[in-house]
Amino acid sequence: MQKITVYEKPTCSTCRNVSKILMEKGIDFEKVNYYIEPFSKTKLKALLNKMGMKPSELLRKNEDAFKNLKAKINRMSDEDILSLMIVDPDLVQRPIVEVGDRAILARPAEEINKLF
Repeated sequence: MQKITVYEKPTCSTCRNVSKILMEKGIDFEKVNYYIEPFSKTKLKALLNKMGMKPSELLRKNEDAFKNLKAKINRMSDEDILSLMIVDPDLVQRPIVEVGDRAILARPAEEINKLF
């Protein structure tokens, strides 16, 4: 099986649920806390491409960080939104699960089953 990487925030309940599902299935995976190991712009762009998503679709719209910048974000280009997400990881929806040339936003956690 290909390497599975879960980009997460360990305190996130959905991230913990994805880890639990993978462990229950006996699947080996790597966890990356993107608060400690931040996304590069290239990596986040690659993940978005694998998910078929635009940066604006990966924004955590319920976060204060988004609400405080909503008017500004609504006028930003995809490239600018991507840059903002790199600077403020609270804006990135999670968890993102990458397997080879595919990736998904595992929200809700059961979305992980689409990879298997």
